[in-house]
Amino acid sequence: MLELENSDSAAQHAADSTTSAAALKTLSSLVYGEHFVAQQHLRTVYHAISGDAIYQVGSYGIDTQAVVKYAKQKGALIAAWTFHQRANALKQAAQYLMARKEEFYALAQATGCTRKDAWIDIEGGIGTLYAYSSLVRRELCDEIAWVEDTWIPLSKQGNFGAKHILTPKAGVAVHINAFNFPIWGMLEKIAPTLLAGVPCIVKPATEGAELTHAVVKAIHESGFLPEGSLQLICGQTYDLFDHLNAQDTVTFTGSAATGQQLRAHPHLNAHSIPFSMEADSVNSAILTEQANDETIDLFVREIFREMTTKAGQKCTAIRRAFVPSALLDSVQDRLIAKLQKVAVGSPEQDNVTMGALASVKQKRDVAAKVELLSQDAEIIYGSHLRKDVEIQALNLEKSAFYPPTVLRCNTPLNAANIHSVEAFGPVVTLMPYTNLAELADLVARGEGSLVASIVRNLDENIEGLLTKITPWHGRVHILDSESAKESTGHGSPLPYLVHGGPGRAGGGEELGGLRAVKHYMQRTAVQGSPNVMTQVSHSWTAGAQVYEDRVHPFKKSFDELRIGERLLTARRTVTEADIVNFGCLSGDHFYAHMDKISAAESLFGERVAHGYFIVSAAAGLFVDAAAGPVIANYGMDNLRFVEPVKIGDTIQVELTCKQKTPKLQRDPEQKPHGVVVWDIKVKNQRNELVATYDILTLVEREL
Repeated sequence: MLELENSDSAAQHAADSTTSAAALKTLSSLVYGEHFVAQQHLRTVYHAISGDAIYQVGSYGIDTQAVVKYAKQKGALIAAWTFHQRANALKQAAQYLMARKEEFYALAQATGCTRKDAWIDIEGGIGTLYAYSSLVRRELCDEIAWVEDTWIPLSKQGNFGAKHILTPKAGVAVHINAFNFPIWGMLEKIAPTLLAGVPCIVKPATEGAELTHAVVKAIHESGFLPEGSLQLICGQTYDLFDHLNAQDTVTFTGSAATGQQLRAHPHLNAHSIPFSMEADSVNSAILTEQANDETIDLFVREIFREMTTKAGQKCTAIRRAFVPSALLDSVQDRLIAKLQKVAVGSPEQDNVTMGALASVKQKRDVAAKVELLSQDAEIIYGSHLRKDVEIQALNLEKSAFYPPTVLRCNTPLNAANIHSVEAFGPVVTLMPYTNLAELADLVARGEGSLVASIVRNLDENIEGLLTKITPWHGRVHILDSESAKESTGHGSPLPYLVHGGPGRAGGGEELGGLRAVKHYMQRTAVQGSPNVMTQVSHSWTAGAQVYEDRVHPFKKSFDELRIGERLLTARRTVTEADIVNFGCLSGDHFYAHMDKISAAESLFGERVAHGYFIVSAAAGLFVDAAAGPVIANYGMDNLRFVEPVKIGDTIQVELTCKQKTPKLQRDPEQKPHGVVVWDIKVKNQRNELVATYDILTLVEREL
C-alpha cells in the first residue's frame, strides 16, 4: 500500500465519513481504457482556502495486474514509433493542453495557489513537454533505437567491433508524484519516458489529484498518444509493485521517509527493478564573506522569492541560509522588512501575493516541524506561534494558510534539527558562519540536497567554496549582479539540467535533458562485424561494404541514396601556391604555413597546408557543381586533422553516405527533404588518413 497515512490523516478519514458521498464527485482512475470509479475506501479532499470538501479519491477495486498488462500490450505501441514520431506527438499534446490552460488555472485555485504560482505548475509543466520534444527532434535521429557512440574496434584488422545501442525497455514506468506540483511533477516525468518509447502509469498525490486527472484526461482526448501509453491511478496503488518485473521502472517524488520505505519493497529488490527517488532536502543559500550591499539585496531577494512562491512548497526551496557572522543582523532586518509587505490570503483577492498550503494536514505538518526547528533556533518572525502576520481568510481553522516564518540559529555547529528537519512551507532558518571550513561543514550536515545557491560579488572567486559543496548537491546556482539579469532562480529545475541530488535528496535524477530519456532505455553493447553494425544501427560503419555508381551521389535524391554509397574522388597535389593563396584569402598567416624558417624549427620540420585549406580542397574534389537535389550544406561534425599535409603531397577523398534522416515538413510549400550525413576521409599518396569529419547536407526527397 503506497499511500502511507499518519494519525492525523486517519482522524481526517473519520471526519470524512460524516460527509455525504452523494454530495461529492469521486475522481476516476483512467486505467485499461476506462474511467474506473471506486465505491469504497474513499478519501475526501478539501479546498485549501475555504476548507470545504470538494471531491473524493479512491482506487479500491482496480485490477492493478490488468493495468500493467494493458500498458505493456496497448501502450507498448509507442516503442515501435521513432524518436521524431514520439517527439511530434508530445508537441501536439502540449499544444492541446496549452489551449485549455484556463481550465487548469480554475482548478488550481482549490490548491491555494496564486495565478503566478499556478503558472509554474501549468505552463511550466507544458513548457517541459515542448522543451523535450524540441531537444529530441534536434539531437536524435529519426530511429527507434539510439546508437550512442561510434564504432569501437576490437580487433587488429577491424573486422570485429562494437557499438552501444539504447532501445526502449519492454516494460512500464510507474511514476509516484508529490502534491506540490500536480501538473509539472507529472509532465516532467512522462516526457522523457514517452520519448524513450515506454508507457507510463501515474499515481498523483491525493491533494491536487484533480489537476493531474484533468491533464491526463485532456491528453487522452487529444488522441496524439497511443492508447495505454498513459494511465492514471487516483488513490492508492495497493499491490501494483507485485506485478512489475525487471523491465519496469519506478520513480518517486516525496518525503525521504516514504521513499526509503518504497525503495525497500521486497518485490523491487527481488527483481532488481530500478527505483529513482527525488526526496525532500534542506537546500541552502550561501552569502559569501565579501558580500557588498548589492549582493546582500540579491541574497535576501532570493530567499524571499523561495519562501513566498507556492507558499514555500517546493522541493528546491531554501531552508537554510548561511550568512557571514558580521552580516547576519543586516540580512535579518532586510528579509523581515520584505516579508512584512507580503499579503497572505485568498488568491482571488487582487492584493494577495502569497496563497495557502495545499491542505490543513500540510499546515499541521509545517507547524509541527517549526516547533522542532525552534528547539535549535529562535523564531524571529511569523509562525503559528506569533501574531506578526495578518492572514486574509474567512476561517483560519478550516483554511490551509501558514504565515512566512523566519528562524535564527546563532550556534549552528551545536544544532541538529535545522540540518535535518524540513518544514515544507514558507520557512527558512538564518545562521552565521565564520570561515570557509566551517561553512563547508555546515552545508554538508544537510547530508545531500537538490540545490544550493551561492550569492557573490561580481569579482569574487568562489572556486574553493564550489569545490567543497558540489559533492553534496545535484545543482549549484551561482548568483551575482551579472547573472541576476536573466537567472531563472534558485528553485527552478530546467528540462536540460539534472534535477536530483545525492544522499538525503534520494540519489536519483529527474530531467537532465537526454540523460533522462536514457534512464528508461536499455543500453546494450552489440558486437560484430562492420557490416552487421551498419545493418542494426542504420548508420554506415567504417569497414562495412560500400557501393559505387557512375552517377555522382550529389545527383541522387534522398530516397535514391543508399547507406554505404561511396565516391572516390580524383586526386589533387598541394602546391606552395595553394598555401600562399589560401593564406592571403583567409588572412591566416600562421608561421607553420607561411614562415619557412620557423616551420623548419617546428614539430612539422617544414611548411604545411592550412587544415581548413584541406577541408576546402576536399569539398572541391567531392562536390558536384551542377544544380541538383542537394539543397545546402547543413553543418560539419567531428573534424579531426590526423596528419600534416606538406608541399608536394597529393590528397584524395572518400565520400560515403553514412546516415539519412527525413525532416518534418513544417511548411506545405516547402520541398520535402532530409538530412544526409556523409563520412569524409581525406588521405594522402601513402593512403594515410590526414583528415576525417562528417558533413551534413539537406537533400530533396521524392515523396
